[in-house]
Amino acid sequence: MKILVVPDSYKGSLSSKEVAECMEQGILEVLPEAQVCKIPIADGGEGTVDAILSVTRGEARQLEVVGPQGGTVTAVYGIFDEGRSAVIEMASASGLMLVPPDQLNPMTATTYGTGQVIKEVLESGVRKLVVGIGGSATNDGGVGMAQALGVRFLDASGEEIGYGGRELHRICTIDTSRLHPAIAECEITIASDVTNPLCGPDGASHIFGPQKGATPEMILKLDEGLKHLAAVIQEQLGIDIANAAGAGAAGGLGAGLMAFLNAKMARGIDIVLEAAHFDEEVRDADLVFTGEGRTDAQTVFGKTPAGVAKISKKYNKPVVCISGGVTADAFEIYSIGIDVIVGATQVPMSLEEAIGKAPANIRHAASSVLRSILIPEKYGFGSHSKLHNVEANG
Repeated sequence: MKILVVPDSYKGSLSSKEVAECMEQGILEVLPEAQVCKIPIADGGEGTVDAILSVTRGEARQLEVVGPQGGTVTAVYGIFDEGRSAVIEMASASGLMLVPPDQLNPMTATTYGTGQVIKEVLESGVRKLVVGIGGSATNDGGVGMAQALGVRFLDASGEEIGYGGRELHRICTIDTSRLHPAIAECEITIASDVTNPLCGPDGASHIFGPQKGATPEMILKLDEGLKHLAAVIQEQLGIDIANAAGAGAAGGLGAGLMAFLNAKMARGIDIVLEAAHFDEEVRDADLVFTGEGRTDAQTVFGKTPAGVAKISKKYNKPVVCISGGVTADAFEIYSIGIDVIVGATQVPMSLEEAIGKAPANIRHAASSVLRSILIPEKYGFGSHSKLHNVEANG
């Protein structure tokens, strides 16, 4: 039996690689002779670098950059395809996890560090770049990123603006004459599972601002700043970015990448599955396991289980989803090709307990599901079984 194990991470608990290893252990408890093929996955957020490097055998590198609230942080990125391609996680340079909860402030947070990583890979000769933009601490419309790559944002006095969302309303002139020249030679893909527009009630500030520390008053100011940025981009660069799908991702970094770097938006899960040659792997598989930290109504909109199920169903392969938590509205995903949804946590426990026991819970869930799948074979259910006859006779 060939079984593919293709999970996302359980955020705050286990990486996608660790989840895959736990699922494999549970499977081998039941079927020691099974061929288990592990493909750790990410959808553009945390783990995207590891996921792509694990399937491309690339090289992880580090760079000291400006953090989201100033200071220095160590960003990790990956080089693959014999140095021609790179993968970046903006979260590694400008992410929420880099800022203590009591210091979160999207008014001052910057994507400058993400721009520094992009500059570094360009100067190493990379011309094909994937930028995963989940998990940001920022709401600056990608202005900090663009500043690091040579774009100048000038106020009414001709002075360059500072960092953060609070500065956007000051922009009067965008000078792209010093943009890094290698950008013109690059193919840049944005890996994201977010389709929100830049501004308005469904935009970056209103939807994602609160988790970055924005108060209701801040949200209004941040949204106005992004509207102003979009208007100046439209007027001076001739690019209508305000309503582009995904422009609101990562506090508007999606918009900045599209406007200043001519980047194209794509679902993160699709990018990683393509890099892993999942379409080829699943053709001769017997069963597919996937999962994520929490499966809910949003999963159908491009999360890892949805992407895995979409390709698996092309070849009529059964798909099992084992997630850290499963909400009451999660069962929409049956309609996209998931055959079984199981919560790894089977008894009531606190979040802290669930995180601590996640490895054992995942192993047990994988083992239990596989035992259930094998019941017909074990007990002889089939064309001549009592179960088949009951079903056939109504």
